[in-house]
Amino acid sequence: MSIKEMILPNLIHKVETHRLEIPKKLQHTKIIEKIVEKFFFLCAFVSVSSVIMITFFIFIKGSPAIFKIGILDFIFGTQWNPEGEIFGLMPMILGSLCATAGAILIGVPIGVLTAVFIAELAPEWLVRLVKPAVELLAGIPSVIYGFFGLIVIVPLIAKKLGGPGNSLLAVCIILGIMILPTIISISETSIRTVPKEYKEGALALGASHIKTIFTVIIPAAKSGITAGIVLGIGRAIGETMAVILISGNAAIIPKSVLKPIRTLTANIALEMGYAYGLAQEALFATGVILFIFIMILNIILNVITHRAGE
Repeated sequence: MSIKEMILPNLIHKVETHRLEIPKKLQHTKIIEKIVEKFFFLCAFVSVSSVIMITFFIFIKGSPAIFKIGILDFIFGTQWNPEGEIFGLMPMILGSLCATAGAILIGVPIGVLTAVFIAELAPEWLVRLVKPAVELLAGIPSVIYGFFGLIVIVPLIAKKLGGPGNSLLAVCIILGIMILPTIISISETSIRTVPKEYKEGALALGASHIKTIFTVIIPAAKSGITAGIVLGIGRAIGETMAVILISGNAAIIPKSVLKPIRTLTANIALEMGYAYGLAQEALFATGVILFIFIMILNIILNVITHRAGE
Protein backbone atom coordinates (compact mmCIF):
# COMPACT_ATOMS: atom_id res chain seq x y z
CA MET A 1 0.00 0.00 0.00
CA SER A 2 1.38 3.36 -1.02
CA ILE A 3 1.68 6.40 1.25
CA LYS A 4 -1.02 8.14 -0.79
CA GLU A 5 -3.45 5.28 -0.21
CA MET A 6 -2.70 5.40 3.53
CA ILE A 7 -3.10 9.16 3.99
CA LEU A 8 -6.00 9.84 1.63
CA PRO A 9 -8.73 7.98 3.62
CA ASN A 10 -7.72 9.78 6.82
CA LEU A 11 -7.90 13.13 5.10
CA ILE A 12 -11.32 12.36 3.62
CA HIS A 13 -12.56 11.24 7.04
CA LYS A 14 -11.33 14.45 8.71
CA VAL A 15 -12.89 16.64 6.00
CA GLU A 16 -16.24 14.86 6.34
CA THR A 17 -16.12 15.17 10.13
CA HIS A 18 -15.31 18.89 9.90
CA ARG A 19 -18.17 19.41 7.43
CA LEU A 20 -20.55 17.82 9.91
CA GLU A 21 -19.23 19.95 12.80
CA ILE A 22 -19.66 23.31 10.99
CA PRO A 23 -23.49 23.23 10.91
CA LYS A 24 -23.53 22.28 14.59
CA LYS A 25 -21.30 25.27 15.46
CA LEU A 26 -23.44 27.60 13.36
CA GLN A 27 -26.58 26.34 15.03
CA HIS A 28 -25.00 26.80 18.46
CA THR A 29 -23.92 30.37 17.53
CA LYS A 30 -27.43 31.23 16.31
CA ILE A 31 -28.95 30.00 19.58
CA ILE A 32 -26.54 32.16 21.59
CA GLU A 33 -27.31 35.18 19.38
CA LYS A 34 -31.05 34.71 19.85
CA ILE A 35 -30.62 34.49 23.63
CA VAL A 36 -28.54 37.67 23.65
CA GLU A 37 -31.08 39.46 21.43
CA LYS A 38 -33.91 38.43 23.77
CA PHE A 39 -31.91 39.70 26.74
CA PHE A 40 -31.31 43.07 25.04
CA PHE A 41 -35.00 43.27 24.20
CA LEU A 42 -35.87 42.52 27.84
CA CYS A 43 -33.56 45.34 29.03
CA ALA A 44 -35.15 47.78 26.58
CA PHE A 45 -38.63 46.63 27.60
CA VAL A 46 -37.85 47.17 31.30
CA SER A 47 -36.54 50.67 30.58
CA VAL A 48 -39.52 51.74 28.52
CA SER A 49 -42.09 50.06 30.78
CA SER A 50 -40.54 51.75 33.84
CA VAL A 51 -41.07 55.18 32.28
CA ILE A 52 -44.62 54.26 31.30
CA MET A 53 -45.48 52.93 34.76
CA ILE A 54 -44.00 55.95 36.55
CA THR A 55 -45.87 58.31 34.23
CA PHE A 56 -49.11 56.38 34.67
CA PHE A 57 -48.74 56.30 38.47
CA ILE A 58 -48.00 60.02 38.76
CA PHE A 59 -50.90 61.06 36.55
CA ILE A 60 -53.35 58.68 38.27
CA LYS A 61 -52.40 59.98 41.72
CA GLY A 62 -52.05 63.65 40.82
CA SER A 63 -54.69 64.41 38.18
CA PRO A 64 -57.73 64.30 40.54
CA ALA A 65 -56.28 67.03 42.76
CA ILE A 66 -55.63 69.28 39.76
CA PHE A 67 -59.29 69.10 38.76
CA LYS A 68 -60.47 69.52 42.35
CA ILE A 69 -58.37 72.63 42.88
CA GLY A 70 -58.71 73.94 39.35
CA ILE A 71 -55.96 73.90 36.74
CA LEU A 72 -55.56 77.68 36.56
CA ASP A 73 -55.76 78.15 40.33
CA PHE A 74 -53.26 75.36 40.87
CA ILE A 75 -50.69 76.55 38.34
CA PHE A 76 -51.08 80.33 38.66
CA GLY A 77 -52.04 80.56 42.32
CA THR A 78 -49.57 82.53 44.42
CA GLN A 79 -50.28 81.02 47.84
CA TRP A 80 -49.51 77.57 49.23
CA ASN A 81 -51.36 76.86 52.47
CA PRO A 82 -52.28 73.18 52.97
CA GLU A 83 -54.12 73.91 56.24
CA GLY A 84 -56.45 76.29 54.44
CA GLU A 85 -56.59 74.00 51.39
CA ILE A 86 -55.05 76.71 49.24
CA PHE A 87 -52.65 75.25 46.71
CA GLY A 88 -50.93 77.62 44.31
CA LEU A 89 -47.74 76.47 42.57
CA MET A 90 -46.59 79.71 40.97
CA PRO A 91 -44.00 80.53 43.69
CA MET A 92 -42.44 77.06 43.32
CA ILE A 93 -42.54 77.16 39.52
CA LEU A 94 -40.81 80.55 39.46
CA GLY A 95 -38.36 79.37 42.11
CA SER A 96 -37.39 76.34 40.02
CA LEU A 97 -37.07 78.42 36.84
CA CYS A 98 -34.98 81.13 38.51
CA ALA A 99 -32.71 78.62 40.26
CA THR A 100 -32.12 76.72 37.02
CA ALA A 101 -31.49 79.91 35.05
CA GLY A 102 -29.03 81.13 37.68
CA ALA A 103 -27.21 77.81 37.68
CA ILE A 104 -26.90 78.01 33.89
CA LEU A 105 -25.53 81.56 34.03
CA ILE A 106 -22.91 80.53 36.58
CA GLY A 107 -22.10 76.96 35.58
CA VAL A 108 -22.12 77.00 31.78
CA PRO A 109 -19.42 79.66 31.13
CA ILE A 110 -17.15 78.26 33.85
CA GLY A 111 -17.70 74.68 32.71
CA VAL A 112 -17.12 75.29 29.00
CA LEU A 113 -14.04 77.47 29.57
CA THR A 114 -12.60 74.90 31.99
CA ALA A 115 -13.11 72.21 29.35
CA VAL A 116 -11.31 74.38 26.80
CA PHE A 117 -8.45 74.93 29.24
CA ILE A 118 -8.09 71.19 29.93
CA ALA A 119 -8.34 70.13 26.30
CA GLU A 120 -6.32 72.89 24.61
CA LEU A 121 -4.27 75.04 26.94
CA ALA A 122 -3.22 73.22 30.11
CA PRO A 123 0.13 71.40 30.25
CA GLU A 124 -0.05 67.67 30.73
CA TRP A 125 1.02 67.73 34.39
CA LEU A 126 -1.75 70.20 35.21
CA VAL A 127 -4.34 68.14 33.30
CA ARG A 128 -3.47 65.17 35.52
CA LEU A 129 -4.35 67.32 38.54
CA VAL A 130 -7.44 69.11 37.24
CA LYS A 131 -9.27 66.15 35.67
CA PRO A 132 -9.33 64.03 38.85
CA ALA A 133 -10.55 67.08 40.77
CA VAL A 134 -13.42 67.51 38.32
CA GLU A 135 -14.27 63.81 38.54
CA LEU A 136 -14.22 64.10 42.33
CA LEU A 137 -16.82 66.88 42.11
CA ALA A 138 -19.13 64.47 40.30
CA GLY A 139 -18.82 61.91 43.10
CA ILE A 140 -19.61 64.24 46.01
CA PRO A 141 -23.13 63.58 47.42
CA SER A 142 -25.60 66.42 47.01
CA VAL A 143 -26.09 66.70 50.77
CA ILE A 144 -22.40 67.61 51.10
CA TYR A 145 -22.91 70.42 48.62
CA GLY A 146 -25.85 71.52 50.76
CA PHE A 147 -23.73 71.50 53.92
CA PHE A 148 -21.01 73.49 52.16
CA GLY A 149 -23.57 76.05 51.03
CA LEU A 150 -25.13 76.22 54.49
CA ILE A 151 -21.80 76.70 56.29
CA VAL A 152 -19.90 78.83 53.74
CA ILE A 153 -22.11 80.38 51.04
CA VAL A 154 -25.13 81.33 53.15
CA PRO A 155 -23.18 83.19 55.91
CA LEU A 156 -21.02 84.89 53.26
CA ILE A 157 -24.09 86.21 51.42
CA ALA A 158 -25.69 87.36 54.67
CA LYS A 159 -22.50 89.16 55.70
CA LYS A 160 -21.62 90.81 52.39
CA LEU A 161 -25.02 91.42 50.79
CA GLY A 162 -27.46 91.33 53.68
CA GLY A 163 -30.62 89.34 54.10
CA PRO A 164 -30.99 85.93 55.68
CA GLY A 165 -28.41 84.29 53.41
CA ASN A 166 -30.74 81.39 52.59
CA SER A 167 -31.68 82.72 49.20
CA LEU A 168 -32.05 82.28 45.48
CA LEU A 169 -28.46 83.45 45.02
CA ALA A 170 -27.14 80.70 47.31
CA VAL A 171 -29.13 78.10 45.37
CA CYS A 172 -27.83 79.40 42.03
CA ILE A 173 -24.22 79.25 43.24
CA ILE A 174 -24.48 75.71 44.59
CA LEU A 175 -26.38 74.37 41.57
CA GLY A 176 -23.87 76.11 39.32
CA ILE A 177 -21.08 74.23 41.06
CA MET A 178 -22.99 70.94 40.98
CA ILE A 179 -23.49 70.97 37.21
CA LEU A 180 -19.81 71.71 36.49
CA PRO A 181 -18.56 68.08 36.34
CA THR A 182 -21.16 67.08 33.74
CA ILE A 183 -20.55 70.10 31.52
CA ILE A 184 -16.74 69.93 31.83
CA SER A 185 -16.40 66.20 31.15
CA ILE A 186 -18.69 66.08 28.11
CA SER A 187 -17.44 69.36 26.67
CA GLU A 188 -13.82 68.33 27.03
CA THR A 189 -14.48 65.03 25.27
CA SER A 190 -16.27 66.86 22.45
CA ILE A 191 -13.44 69.34 22.03
CA ARG A 192 -10.84 66.57 21.90
CA THR A 193 -12.80 64.78 19.15
CA VAL A 194 -12.60 67.77 16.80
CA PRO A 195 -10.30 66.74 13.91
CA LYS A 196 -6.80 68.17 14.21
CA GLU A 197 -6.99 69.31 10.59
CA TYR A 198 -9.47 72.04 11.62
CA LYS A 199 -7.03 73.50 14.09
CA GLU A 200 -4.02 73.10 11.82
CA GLY A 201 -5.85 74.75 8.93
CA ALA A 202 -6.85 77.76 11.04
CA LEU A 203 -3.32 78.17 12.39
CA ALA A 204 -1.89 77.85 8.88
CA LEU A 205 -4.15 80.70 7.76
CA GLY A 206 -2.63 82.94 10.42
CA ALA A 207 -5.19 82.70 13.23
CA SER A 208 -3.89 82.75 16.79
CA HIS A 209 -4.43 79.80 19.11
CA ILE A 210 -7.12 81.57 21.14
CA LYS A 211 -8.93 82.77 18.01
CA THR A 212 -8.80 79.24 16.61
CA ILE A 213 -10.39 77.90 19.79
CA PHE A 214 -13.32 80.31 19.72
CA THR A 215 -13.90 80.48 15.97
CA VAL A 216 -13.13 76.91 14.89
CA ILE A 217 -12.87 74.35 17.69
CA ILE A 218 -15.82 75.38 19.89
CA PRO A 219 -18.23 75.76 16.92
CA ALA A 220 -17.13 72.34 15.64
CA ALA A 221 -17.77 70.80 19.08
CA LYS A 222 -21.02 72.69 19.78
CA SER A 223 -23.20 69.58 19.50
CA GLY A 224 -21.38 67.76 22.32
CA ILE A 225 -21.07 70.93 24.39
CA THR A 226 -24.82 71.51 24.08
CA ALA A 227 -25.48 67.91 25.13
CA GLY A 228 -23.36 68.45 28.26
CA ILE A 229 -25.28 71.64 29.06
CA VAL A 230 -28.59 69.79 28.64
CA LEU A 231 -27.52 67.07 31.07
CA GLY A 232 -26.30 69.71 33.51
CA ILE A 233 -29.65 71.50 33.35
CA GLY A 234 -31.37 68.18 34.06
CA ARG A 235 -29.37 67.79 37.25
CA ALA A 236 -30.09 71.37 38.31
CA ILE A 237 -33.84 70.92 37.87
CA GLY A 238 -33.99 67.65 39.76
CA GLU A 239 -31.78 68.58 42.70
CA THR A 240 -33.58 68.46 46.04
CA MET A 241 -31.47 67.91 49.16
CA ALA A 242 -28.90 70.67 48.62
CA VAL A 243 -31.66 73.10 47.67
CA ILE A 244 -33.65 72.32 50.81
CA LEU A 245 -30.66 73.12 53.01
CA ILE A 246 -29.86 76.54 51.54
CA SER A 247 -32.97 77.96 49.86
CA GLY A 248 -34.96 79.05 52.92
CA ASN A 249 -37.95 77.03 51.64
CA ALA A 250 -40.36 79.96 51.69
CA ALA A 251 -43.29 79.47 49.31
CA ILE A 252 -43.20 83.05 48.04
CA ILE A 253 -42.51 84.58 44.65
CA PRO A 254 -38.83 85.63 44.64
CA LYS A 255 -38.57 89.38 44.02
CA SER A 256 -34.81 89.47 44.59
CA VAL A 257 -31.88 87.08 44.41
CA LEU A 258 -31.43 87.65 48.15
CA LYS A 259 -34.92 86.35 48.98
CA PRO A 260 -35.65 82.74 50.02
CA ILE A 261 -37.34 80.43 47.53
CA ARG A 262 -38.90 76.98 47.33
CA THR A 263 -38.57 74.72 44.29
CA LEU A 264 -41.03 72.12 43.03
CA THR A 265 -38.83 69.21 44.11
CA ALA A 266 -38.25 70.72 47.55
CA ASN A 267 -41.98 71.30 47.97
CA ILE A 268 -42.69 67.60 47.48
CA ALA A 269 -39.83 66.43 49.69
CA LEU A 270 -40.66 68.79 52.57
CA GLU A 271 -44.36 68.01 52.93
CA MET A 272 -44.90 64.47 51.66
CA GLY A 273 -43.95 62.91 54.99
CA TYR A 274 -46.91 64.33 56.89
CA ALA A 275 -49.41 65.33 54.18
CA TYR A 276 -52.77 63.57 53.90
CA GLY A 277 -56.02 63.94 52.02
CA LEU A 278 -56.17 66.74 49.47
CA ALA A 279 -52.76 68.04 50.56
CA GLN A 280 -51.13 64.73 49.67
CA GLU A 281 -52.98 64.63 46.36
CA ALA A 282 -51.77 68.18 45.67
CA LEU A 283 -48.17 67.04 46.17
CA PHE A 284 -48.69 64.27 43.63
CA ALA A 285 -50.20 66.91 41.37
CA THR A 286 -47.02 68.94 41.90
CA GLY A 287 -45.17 65.91 40.56
CA VAL A 288 -47.42 65.96 37.49
CA ILE A 289 -46.62 69.62 36.84
CA LEU A 290 -42.91 68.98 37.40
CA PHE A 291 -43.05 66.01 35.03
CA ILE A 292 -44.76 68.05 32.31
CA PHE A 293 -42.35 70.94 32.90
CA ILE A 294 -39.32 68.66 32.50
CA MET A 295 -40.77 67.00 29.39
CA ILE A 296 -41.36 70.37 27.72
CA LEU A 297 -37.88 71.54 28.67
CA ASN A 298 -36.32 68.31 27.35
CA ILE A 299 -38.14 68.67 24.04
CA ILE A 300 -36.93 72.26 23.67
CA LEU A 301 -33.36 71.33 24.60
CA ASN A 302 -33.37 68.31 22.27
CA VAL A 303 -34.45 70.56 19.40
CA ILE A 304 -31.63 72.96 20.27
CA THR A 305 -29.14 70.08 20.48
CA HIS A 306 -30.32 68.70 17.13
CA ARG A 307 -29.91 72.07 15.47
CA ALA A 308 -26.48 72.47 17.04
CA GLY A 309 -25.43 69.17 15.49
CA GLU A 310 -26.44 70.23 11.97
